[in-house]
Amino acid sequence: MSEATPLDAPKNELKAALKAGQPQCGLWMSGASALIARVAAGSGFDWYLLDGEHGPNTLTSYADQLNALQGQNVVARVPQGEDWIIKQLLDAGVQNLLVPMVHNANAAAHVVAACQYPPHGIRGVGAAQATATDYGRRKAYTKTAGEELCIMVQIESQEGVSNVDSIATTDGVDVVFVGPADLAADMGHIGNLKHPDVVAAVDHCFERILAAGKTAGIVTFDPAGILPYLQKGVTFLGVGGDIASLANALDALSATAAEAKNQI
Repeated sequence: MSEATPLDAPKNELKAALKAGQPQCGLWMSGASALIARVAAGSGFDWYLLDGEHGPNTLTSYADQLNALQGQNVVARVPQGEDWIIKQLLDAGVQNLLVPMVHNANAAAHVVAACQYPPHGIRGVGAAQATATDYGRRKAYTKTAGEELCIMVQIESQEGVSNVDSIATTDGVDVVFVGPADLAADMGHIGNLKHPDVVAAVDHCFERILAAGKTAGIVTFDPAGILPYLQKGVTFLGVGGDIASLANALDALSATAAEAKNQI
């Protein structure tokens, strides 16, 4: 590929790092708050994920957080793999997209198609009005956008596990992310992510994803789980969340204050 110019789609540094096999650890953000995003931006994570599946995000809150995180690697998780929301987020400037509940290769291929302009896909062309093109200033955006997108799909069901090979080898998929909570629930072990059967299924997915030459991803809210996942070859790793971190910090502060009061 020729050297990028100011007219092209911006260089996707996260995609380049993952392609090079460099571990990238990020923060899961469900607060839908530009203020929290601005605070988090200085914390030094490799990426920041804006969660629209379980977080109360709208297109406006996505855009506000993208502005607050300007210059950072941002990933957006959509509620589901619908063309319209994918199109809107890409036009808003998202280059890293995570799609939940992808159970088979057909679903994975549809996600890829929704991200690419014709003739390679079905993404609608409204680039002149989009933030992604700096409102028409990036004249070559439509020709270069596809190669700078990092398309991530989630396996989080037994069906997905059984189809891991075909999902991972789908052209255009860059990252296959294992959703451990939903997978555990689907396997009849809701809330028990450490059940041996769940762990075995997750490890099987990692093995097959890596064998396909794709990036493996997962999230853990347990700091003790970070190193073991990295040792298993995961390079796209969520290492906690904004809301969980805030709740834990406030609980600890409240407990410290309560202990101090009891000493009076």
